[in-house]
Amino acid sequence: MEDHEEEHPPAAAALHRPGRPRAAGGAARLIGRGTDGQPVCADLDNESPHVLVCSAAGGGSSTTLRTLTAQLLHHGGHVLVLDAKRISQSWARALPTATYRRDITDIHDALLGLRSELKHRIDHADEHGDTDGLHRLTAVFESAVHTLRQLSRHWDKVRQAGKAKTSPAVDMYEELLFAGREARVHVLASAQGYSAALGREQFSTVLPGRVTTRTWSQAGPQVDTVPKAGTHPGRCHTVQRSTAPPSRRLAETRFRRAAGVSLSGER
Repeated sequence: MEDHEEEHPPAAAALHRPGRPRAAGGAARLIGRGTDGQPVCADLDNESPHVLVCSAAGGGSSTTLRTLTAQLLHHGGHVLVLDAKRISQSWARALPTATYRRDITDIHDALLGLRSELKHRIDHADEHGDTDGLHRLTAVFESAVHTLRQLSRHWDKVRQAGKAKTSPAVDMYEELLFAGREARVHVLASAQGYSAALGREQFSTVLPGRVTTRTWSQAGPQVDTVPKAGTHPGRCHTVQRSTAPPSRRLAETRFRRAAGVSLSGER
């Protein structure tokens, strides 16, 4: 993808100062531009609390997760980055408002650690009627299908007698999807293909890139006509409701430079 064709990001933010007050910013997160030059966004509050990116290897799904995650950090959000591939999202390791995990045991424990936070958010919403006082919390699942499969296998190995057969970490993934906008919780997930374990119905925005016709029909069943598969790693379609316009995704280098984030997580 060529940088000069991509959307310009917002101005720089100092992400290295934990606790610094920051405006929450709007809920719309930029995906890229449509063929008409207009911005293509995911509205995390009103339309799409979760985003699923589907693409074959080399199709740009990790890049898309990085640009969306950087935008959330830019606007004061906190992220839990689960990188079972170990190298795709390592840029977030040193950031103060990002928790980075790559070993499956640590991913398991990190997801279980979200249980009390999720309860706090739900209790807050019940008491105050909204979540305006809470920062956004986003769980980023690199290679989500593989990660969920590995979590299930891990639980099979460590599960004690009498414990439920289903991995509690996989249960937590489903709880995050269910809580969604009501708890100001978001899930960004990538996958090379579709699996029912992803919970497709919970993702109001799906970004198919270089995928098969079968994956298209599974990931975007509401779209009547399946678009022709593309080969450009910077292109995708943005499935929202019953539409799937082609989009040119945001270039990560330009956005992360403006947001003050480098590959190593340092300014």
